[in-house]
Amino acid sequence: MSVGEPILTPASVAPPSFAFAGEADEPAFGFLAELASVLADEGFDQFATAGDASFVINLIDPEEPRPFRRRSRGTFVAAFGVVPAEPVDGLRETYPLLVRALANIALCYIPDVGVSFTTMERGYYVVKGDTDELLARAVAERLLPLARSRLVIDNEFVRDLEHELWHGDVHTEQIAAAGRRLDRLGLLPAPFPIEDLVNERDLRHIRRLYGIGGLSYGNLSERKDPARFWMSASGVDKSLLAEPGRDILLVSGFDAEHNRMVLSVQPWAEPRRVSVDAIEHWMIYEEHPGVGAILHVHAWIDGIRATETSFPCGTTELARSVADLIAAEPDPDHAVIGLRNHGITATGDNLAEILDRIEPVLLPQVPMS
Repeated sequence: MSVGEPILTPASVAPPSFAFAGEADEPAFGFLAELASVLADEGFDQFATAGDASFVINLIDPEEPRPFRRRSRGTFVAAFGVVPAEPVDGLRETYPLLVRALANIALCYIPDVGVSFTTMERGYYVVKGDTDELLARAVAERLLPLARSRLVIDNEFVRDLEHELWHGDVHTEQIAAAGRRLDRLGLLPAPFPIEDLVNERDLRHIRRLYGIGGLSYGNLSERKDPARFWMSASGVDKSLLAEPGRDILLVSGFDAEHNRMVLSVQPWAEPRRVSVDAIEHWMIYEEHPGVGAILHVHAWIDGIRATETSFPCGTTELARSVADLIAAEPDPDHAVIGLRNHGITATGDNLAEILDRIEPVLLPQVPMS
């Protein structure tokens, strides 16, 4: 397979459509009218019924956000509210709103300032424009690639893991050791307590939609053989990776027809889902046989090339943009690239080698733009 060759066959999709749900606050009337016009110019049909749209702008009260309940995972939901002033700590003040609204992204209209974006990957930034029209176009430029992106978060668990791997191997030991090292380095951001932010019913809905068992950050993987790799699970504390088949999973393939990752587990396993970034790691391993390990952390390194668009984790679009940047590096097998407003992805011989190489230059704060 040549570098950059499309691995995924896009699924057949209906023409894009959008709808507003809820009621808007008066300060944002002009902006929302301009945003609707921009969406129409971009080929989105406006639906009167939000349940039938592929992109929903859920108009919420930031004090008491009411979720829009999707009929399918394919619906992209942006929670939109009006706040009187720019928050002092934007991420910490708006992230609970994102979770409570069960949204893919949270937008806050700040009069005379702009619109803030808060992403599930802990990104936060403010987009500005001198007029409602210019602001709407600037927001749409950032928002539409996200709304058009395609998630790969389903898992198929095949109970065919070889007996000699039931308790792991040297690679699972190295993944666990790397997780503990990230914790010692302070590179595992404290996860937001999702259980404290939503009720049990909403938590079940979040797990069904996003394929996550909690909000944890970063992921690690090591190649097992030419066709398979071990990877950390979703929603697990990366400093406590212990049990193969639950905390660390063997990715054995990608089912493009059904848009899901294939995992090999023990006959008796009760597995977690694999990290939502599995599709990204799978692409990189497929295209670069010399890559032995991949590390993703929410940190930064000055001077690295980075993705242009803040695609959500677990989307084919993010995976493709990261894989393309890796392929363009002088040495793809030992590369470090940035994910805009998100973090870094690094390749190497193994996780210890990657950490040895990048630790001296890592910056804990990801720049937002």
